[in-house]
Amino acid sequence: MADADLKKNREILFSKFPPGQVPEAADDLQHLDEVEVQARFEKRSLGVSYDLQQHTLRELDEHLVDKGFHLDNTLFTKLTRALIYYVEETQLHNIGAPEKRLKRSAQEAYVNAWEHHPHGDHDDTPPEWREYK
Repeated sequence: MADADLKKNREILFSKFPPGQVPEAADDLQHLDEVEVQARFEKRSLGVSYDLQQHTLRELDEHLVDKGFHLDNTLFTKLTRALIYYVEETQLHNIGAPEKRLKRSAQEAYVNAWEHHPHGDHDDTPPEWREYK
């Protein structure tokens, strides 16, 4: 696959409220390695350029949401976003890129859930009921 196919130029749209998200989000994303950011104030969006082997749109979107930014959630934008997520995941799978690990907080949620889940042959049924004949 050509390197040009892995260089992505995407647009991240923000909701109308709260206002003023674009400059803050641009500043935040510029601190990530290998991400180029262009603020587009008139469109309430950011233009982002990145290498697919370094970042994905899903990762960038989730980063912004985790930081408290509100992305545009109109139906068209959600469908477009879902399609891009799928295409990028498929492209990474096809080039054999290793799967990215879950974010630390998501991983901890699974660990905590597992620790509180009964394991093995645990049975809450009282012994006298288990041997009832």
